[in-house]
Amino acid sequence: MSDFAIKVEGLGKKYLLQHQTAGRRYVALRDVLAGKAKALFGSRKSEIRNRKTVEEFWALKDVSFEVNPGEAVGIIGRNGAGKSTLLKLLSRITEPTTGRMRLRGRVASLLEVGTGFHPELTGRENIFLNGAILGMHRAEIKKKFDEIVDFAEVEKFLDTPVKHYSSGMYMRLAFAVAAHLEPEILIVDEVLAVGDAQFQKKCLGKMQDVAGQDGRTVLFVSHNIGAINQLCSRAILLNHGQVVACGETAKVTSRYLDSSDKQWSEKKWDDNALAPGDDLVKLKSVRVVAEDLSPVSENVDVRQRVGIEMQYQVLKDGGIFVPSLHLHNPEGIQIFLAIDLEPKWVSSPRQKGFYQSTAWIPGNFLNIGVHYVSVALSRLDINILHLFEQQVIAFHVAESGENNTARGIYAHALPGVIRPILDWQTVVLDSRKP
Repeated sequence: MSDFAIKVEGLGKKYLLQHQTAGRRYVALRDVLAGKAKALFGSRKSEIRNRKTVEEFWALKDVSFEVNPGEAVGIIGRNGAGKSTLLKLLSRITEPTTGRMRLRGRVASLLEVGTGFHPELTGRENIFLNGAILGMHRAEIKKKFDEIVDFAEVEKFLDTPVKHYSSGMYMRLAFAVAAHLEPEILIVDEVLAVGDAQFQKKCLGKMQDVAGQDGRTVLFVSHNIGAINQLCSRAILLNHGQVVACGETAKVTSRYLDSSDKQWSEKKWDDNALAPGDDLVKLKSVRVVAEDLSPVSENVDVRQRVGIEMQYQVLKDGGIFVPSLHLHNPEGIQIFLAIDLEPKWVSSPRQKGFYQSTAWIPGNFLNIGVHYVSVALSRLDINILHLFEQQVIAFHVAESGENNTARGIYAHALPGVIRPILDWQTVVLDSRKP
């Protein structure tokens, strides 16, 4: 028997939507009264005209996946994709129409922060009430009480009715109660959407503790892609109620962010009429290349030098074109802007013809994960921009897995935008001197 914490097979949820067959989508009181009056005189035609139709809507359809014990998995997708419906099914709030789901271990769900809080009760009373609703015994709550209060930072207001709390205080206390449960499976929906930036960071740290140090299984829904990338080892992308991608977090989140389905590693324009540029220059291709100029797949070894190659056609003599490269991460943070400052191209007009410019990124510089490439051709002062193609291609930096023993932590993604291996110099000083 396979070892799993959550197993979903062919899960589906259908709702029935009612529509008016004619006229307005809403029904006013005068319409109801008029309809009743006409019905008294046997107006069959009116009855048919005002009859409602029923439409089947599948919020989820044929969803299957498996989550291992101790794994943190992110659920992402646009509004209406079926994320919250999935969590409600797994939390047994609603029943599925088709398929089945199996969950092993105690389950705690935080679908709506603050569920179970009573506005007339104090913070202290609501901790015990909310803890009981979420499945904690009184002894557990007492044991966790000080930790919950310290996390929520509401000690001064414990004996004040929560109706007098600010929204931030209310949310902090609600999350603190839910996060300090000790279930085998924790299901969380958008908790990081509330509170200030400092508290969101604190929430994420607690979630990491739950998934990492405590070894519990976490299913996490959020629109915060940075949080998903930081917390989850895998991600599932939903679209119109169906799973469209499941796998390594960086790749799945990049697909989610990539609404235009941009090319990976290479993109070409054979038709100048469709190519980016103006009447002076046209972009022909952009691609990722290895040291020997051969094209590479979407995966780039973190230790190897990698080139971003752009080919372009100069259509008229006399133009000045300075190539530049912009690199962004999935959260939209610009990693760097690199400009070709070769004097030959900065001020000298070019002749008609085809050109190729390649920017080389050193090995052991980029962090592990997805990187988006934008390219431009302009004057040096960028006041004259001939073309700027945003996020034209993307590539994924990965660790090859070879010879990692000596590098230890460098086998994984590190905090920060880049992860360079720097030159260090260590000397032995005379221990008798400061």
